[in-house]
Amino acid sequence: MAGTGLRDLKKARTRRLIAETAARLFAERGYERVTVSEVARAAEVAEQTLYNYFPTKEHLVTDREQQIRDQLGDLIRARPAGTSPAAAVRGFVLETVAAIRDMPAELARGNLGYLAAISPAVHRLALEMSDRQATALAAAIAETSGVAPEVARLQGIALAGVFQILISESGRRTRDGESPADIADALYPQVDGLLAELDRWLR
Repeated sequence: MAGTGLRDLKKARTRRLIAETAARLFAERGYERVTVSEVARAAEVAEQTLYNYFPTKEHLVTDREQQIRDQLGDLIRARPAGTSPAAAVRGFVLETVAAIRDMPAELARGNLGYLAAISPAVHRLALEMSDRQATALAAAIAETSGVAPEVARLQGIALAGVFQILISESGRRTRDGESPADIADALYPQVDGLLAELDRWLR
């Protein structure tokens, strides 16, 4: 058991190292100008090792997508009776916003929001990610409420839209030179307000 725990810890560290290295290179040179081979060399791992964690270059900028999608779905499915999907995910979403404050300034220009603001290719990736998120959220809502499938789809799109706004606004503000702390302070009340509005609608 101890060996398994150590292996998992080592894998998590390697994954984080690769992701942070990619973010730094993207911040320095832009998404299109950095190759997977260069990320592997800079992280001092074999290229195949990188692919074991990130199957494509796109995964280097959307690496937490599945984790976030699963977490949101679990929160919606486990919500108490009478709790809206928006209220169920509120704490997790606001924690995500608050975490922006702790982002090292040198990595801010390597995150999804900023890259989507300056790169058409990454902007497309962000929109595709939002669509997948909306589909997953709609499925969780449909499984746990009596609304029609098309209503569940609409509600899923609305909730995914909060993340889409978060990504685009954080990217715009980073592009305009705001610090991670200032971005977190500005976005926290905005996102909280959006979720409050959705809570009233989805209740």
